[in-house]
Amino acid sequence: MTVKTRFAPSPTGFLHVGGARTALYSWLYARHQQGEFVLRIEDTDLERSTQEAIDAILEGMNWLGLNWNEGPYYQTQRFDRYNALIEQLLAEGKAYKCYCSRERLDALREQQMADGEKPRYDGTCRHGAHEHAADAPCVIRFKNPTEGTVVFEDHVRGRIETGNNQLDDLIIRRTDGAPTYNFCVVVDDWDMEITHVVRGEDHINNTPRQINIYQALGAPVPEFAHVSMILGDDGAKLSKRHGAVSVMQYRDDGYLPQALLNYLVRLGWSNGDQEIFSLEEMIELFSLDAISKSASAFNTDKLLWLNQHYIKTLPAAEVAEHLQWHMQDQGIDTSKGPSLAELVTLFAERCNTLKELAAQSRYLFEDFAEFEAGAAKKHLRPVAGEPLTLVRAKLAELTDWQAPAIHEVVNAAAAELELGMGKVGMPLRVAVTGIGQSPAIDGVIALLTKERVLARIDMALGFIAERAQG
Repeated sequence: MTVKTRFAPSPTGFLHVGGARTALYSWLYARHQQGEFVLRIEDTDLERSTQEAIDAILEGMNWLGLNWNEGPYYQTQRFDRYNALIEQLLAEGKAYKCYCSRERLDALREQQMADGEKPRYDGTCRHGAHEHAADAPCVIRFKNPTEGTVVFEDHVRGRIETGNNQLDDLIIRRTDGAPTYNFCVVVDDWDMEITHVVRGEDHINNTPRQINIYQALGAPVPEFAHVSMILGDDGAKLSKRHGAVSVMQYRDDGYLPQALLNYLVRLGWSNGDQEIFSLEEMIELFSLDAISKSASAFNTDKLLWLNQHYIKTLPAAEVAEHLQWHMQDQGIDTSKGPSLAELVTLFAERCNTLKELAAQSRYLFEDFAEFEAGAAKKHLRPVAGEPLTLVRAKLAELTDWQAPAIHEVVNAAAAELELGMGKVGMPLRVAVTGIGQSPAIDGVIALLTKERVLARIDMALGFIAERAQG
């Protein structure tokens, strides 16, 4: 048997963190079992489903690298299949037409709640032989068994047992002819040969109903794993107010997909005390039975820590591919400057996000018209004129434009003037970058052209001269 899992989001919004984790767990299990992963778009909610949301889901999956073997399938393209099976159930007496009005159902619900009962359909049309016009509006209800129990072994929660007397006759087709979610899911999983369903715990109540539909259709019942919700830092259910609205917001905020995947896999699954996992390790080690039943709390600081780890440890060229998006987003023309891989190598220790890295490296691609006020006031004083002039002269003569040689030049200037490195290096840093903080100045200078560096030192010397006269 080939293991097949699926991720089946509804396109009524973006791909959120909870959905991304579910997708990751499904994907990892399929890959671990050398199986297949299916992407299905559950767009039967015609009023709320949008193309924008579909595009956002696909973009999020692609950014995370969760590639699929089949799909994306769209439920709205399969209505003929669903309706054929609904007609089959009607013919077999396993479903029936229900003509109850909305008003009657609302009144029934209110009465049941007033009596302290669980709201459920009372089966009026299941037993009645009422006369109705052929075109009278009706829904189709599934004839749920009235006796016995539904039992399944959940990979996360263990044995779950539900009495059929707790379940009512589910609507499987609305008055407008549209089949409903719970029915479509069963048909899709059957047709697509899904063996394992990984989804959120909010679907547990649907599972017994769906199992009864599988059995009525003569379809094999897949195995289930219902994962717990993700909570915010404050212990409340994760929502927009906890930060990112969608997975792509994390990209926009400067996170690497590798960091987010590593973070998400640990939100409910573990392998001993290990915190850092490559994708290959996740695939090798992942197990549905090792998913925790407990809810997981989202910790932004830990995600940030992981992100910096990956910025530092992934191959610089790989990080640079993701950095390019941020350079473009911030309007930085990278055609006139160093390679982005060199940039990553130089800045990796200093930046938690790619967004920071792009912002902090702007001076390597663009000239600036003025110096940061505080840094200039502190370091571009008249006393800095002599060391800057000497360093400029030595750099102008330098033929080996590499960081070690540049470092030697700065050291030589400090030694010649009998000054501490700070008295030379800090004015040089402000002169070359325009700001007071940067990576090692020899590394920065090495990524700039000699002409650019000398011009910037000249600008700083001009600033110092004006300051001395003022």
